[in-house]
Amino acid sequence: MRRFFRGAFIVWVALRHGLDELVLSSFQHPGIRLLSRVVSLGRRLDAPRGQRLREALERLGPIFVKFGQVLSTRRDLMPPDIADELACLQDRVPAFPSEVAVATIERAYGRPLDEVFEHFERVPVASASIAQVHFARLRDPRHAGREVAVKVLRPNMLPAIEKDLSLMRMMAGWVEKLSADGKRLKPREVVAEFDKYLHDELDLLREASNAAQLRRNMAGLDLVLIPEMIWDWCRTDVMVMERMHGVPISRIDELRRLGVDIPKLARDGVTIFFTQVFRDGFFHADMHPGNIQVSTDPATFGRYISLDFGIVGTLTEYDKEYLAQNFTAFFRRDYKRVAELHIESGWVPPETRVDELEAAIRAVCEPYFDRPLREISLGMVLMRLFQTSRRFQVEIQPQLVLLQKTLLNIEGLGRELDPELDLWSTAKPFLEQWMADQMGPQRLWQQLKAEAPHYAKVLPALPRLLAGALQQQQQGRRGGRELERLLAEQVRANQRLRGILYGGAGFVLGLIVAGLVAQRYLG
Repeated sequence: MRRFFRGAFIVWVALRHGLDELVLSSFQHPGIRLLSRVVSLGRRLDAPRGQRLREALERLGPIFVKFGQVLSTRRDLMPPDIADELACLQDRVPAFPSEVAVATIERAYGRPLDEVFEHFERVPVASASIAQVHFARLRDPRHAGREVAVKVLRPNMLPAIEKDLSLMRMMAGWVEKLSADGKRLKPREVVAEFDKYLHDELDLLREASNAAQLRRNMAGLDLVLIPEMIWDWCRTDVMVMERMHGVPISRIDELRRLGVDIPKLARDGVTIFFTQVFRDGFFHADMHPGNIQVSTDPATFGRYISLDFGIVGTLTEYDKEYLAQNFTAFFRRDYKRVAELHIESGWVPPETRVDELEAAIRAVCEPYFDRPLREISLGMVLMRLFQTSRRFQVEIQPQLVLLQKTLLNIEGLGRELDPELDLWSTAKPFLEQWMADQMGPQRLWQQLKAEAPHYAKVLPALPRLLAGALQQQQQGRRGGRELERLLAEQVRANQRLRGILYGGAGFVLGLIVAGLVAQRYLG
């Protein structure tokens, strides 16, 4: 019943904000255009369509806000007025009252706010779908006077998210049962993956640990800054981190005025993404412009600043190797290898013909090579690949959904920074070097060093283990000969028993026959 009311509320909000008009009015069929006018009767839709869409998503809650954040990065797929409004969802979601934030902080620490911070800005500097951020200055002796950013979780988030996830699970079940593509698309697994990451975002301690891991991973790259976590003051619903000084990456004109090399920034973004994915298998999976700034500190001028680490993606060694081989084959236009990889991984039925899948992939990808990024839409490529995957019954891999989403974020960001960026040429050398590192002698040496502690324990005991194995083998041979003797004796005993039984049966049968003959002739 709760799901029914939530579904009815979603429909009501959509109608109230005229979202049906946004969809129906785009069709040219006379019947559909008439339906659009009928549904719009009695409503005043004076606000611009982009504003109405943004307000509807804000009213529907955090899951829908997340959806709007992803859409805001795809200016190639929607009109500019809608994209501009949805960009407000990145860091300008309506804030909750500062009194609520203060109460949350005091409840988390069990002490008044003034005992923790010598200064706390009541007006939040940023407000998003899950939490909002305030600037402050610490009071405690270990960090006295240090400038920090305090992230506070929105109140009553869990019930709101659970309602929407329950509805999504129900709809995923319908899709799986009623759609011909339901089994292949794995909608329930995709929703479960989304469920996991949303719940992870509600635990700020987990977010802080994600940030610490990314900070360690990126320490030697000198391309991106990640704030230090102040662990003494991190809790499940409050997180305190180093304050960063930068300009949001969406303010491109201001960055140019400050002297930031914008084309280099675009290339660095691609390098950071592929490094996190293929080198570390641990990547920032919520890279919309609201979570990225550019440093204005003279010591780190022009570097990326990453924020908001509630959603991170992880890849296994198998996933990394499979994806790297796929990307490398794409960049080399080796579509046959791409087809073979899909079959080897089990993503398509084993009886799929390599030449047919190769031709289909070539038809999708070939038109997009040798073009600048402004002429390439990964959204269109993915849509055509989706159509191809449906024909060949490719199974969707839920663990890669976050990677696909992040790749779209990177494309949108790159398009904003440098429309002339050639994504393929920028990524190809990195992937080829990564593949060489995975298969060359340096990789072998690294693996040997990683296994050295294990070898140090095993090698001294190797003679004893070898002697024990040989002794067990010899005992096994003796035991085997004894077993063979027992089996032979059992066979002979069975043969003797069968002889006795057959003999006894013959003797009794002979007595019966003799009795019948005597009765006939002597009776």
